[in-house]
Amino acid sequence: MPDRATLQAGPRPGRTAALWALPPIAALAVVFLYPLALVVRQSLTPEDGGGPSAAPYTTVLTATSFQDALTTTVLIAVGATLGALLLGLALSLVIAFVPFPGGKALARFIDIFLAFPSFLITLALLFLYGTVGIANGLWTDVTGAAHGPLDFLHTPWGVLLAEVTYFTPFVMRPLLAAFSQVETAQVEAAGSLGARPWRIVRTVILPEALPSLAAGGALVLVLCLNEFGIVLFTGAKNVVTLPMLVYTKAILDGDYTGACVVAVLNIALSVALYALYRTVMSRTTGTTRRTSPRTPAKNTPTPARTAPVPALAAGGADRARA
Repeated sequence: MPDRATLQAGPRPGRTAALWALPPIAALAVVFLYPLALVVRQSLTPEDGGGPSAAPYTTVLTATSFQDALTTTVLIAVGATLGALLLGLALSLVIAFVPFPGGKALARFIDIFLAFPSFLITLALLFLYGTVGIANGLWTDVTGAAHGPLDFLHTPWGVLLAEVTYFTPFVMRPLLAAFSQVETAQVEAAGSLGARPWRIVRTVILPEALPSLAAGGALVLVLCLNEFGIVLFTGAKNVVTLPMLVYTKAILDGDYTGACVVAVLNIALSVALYALYRTVMSRTTGTTRRTSPRTPAKNTPTPARTAPVPALAAGGADRARA
């Protein structure tokens, strides 16, 4: 048997774990924390020099340009999130429960769509609905008019359409994963008892998908708050969001202190929303665990999944399994 001195001389698990954690912490500090610290430091440095001061924050917070940009950012982010939630929920229900040719291929395409850059979707919308796009070109060819009727992509409505189009798959991906876990036996039982399709969706399917819906909505809200490429590529000069204000102050005006102040405030807003999302999700998960049924005994047979049931459009449901 080894003596006490030999045991004490051996490596300690806690110390070994700390040593393994040092390299990623050092890399994170160099790549992320140090640049962020420089931004915060610059935001506290007045243009006329001197020591750290909160005067730059007072100047930016009281400026009309910042207040307008904040209002525009919040309105567009909330509108795009609601639009993506509604459209993503509708499309996910169709893909998951209504069989149609190409449903599986469409579900696979959603994964590919998540890798697309945002400006690519904006350019596609410009080709379709821009002032010299396909839709206006067809209109001028048929009517002989000088220009087409569509000229909304350079307005907040165009930015809203582009963000809803781009961020809807971010809602659909977790929803499709949640719908794949819904027991078809529950949907069949509700349909056999005479429940209409919308009641089946409301009472059977949606309760299982609410955490995924909240997760997708929170992700889209944070991404919309920080979206820059869509606003830039639509050419909406009158739409100034917080990321656009950072770009304007830093690149066009040369006001690096003001740009850092807006950037820090934008980060704080995003972190606050993420913390709120984590709080809501933890409470939702805790409530679900408290109200969930007990785990069946070992000798109790687990009910097997049934075969796909009729489509929701016909009063039942049919899962297009990936």
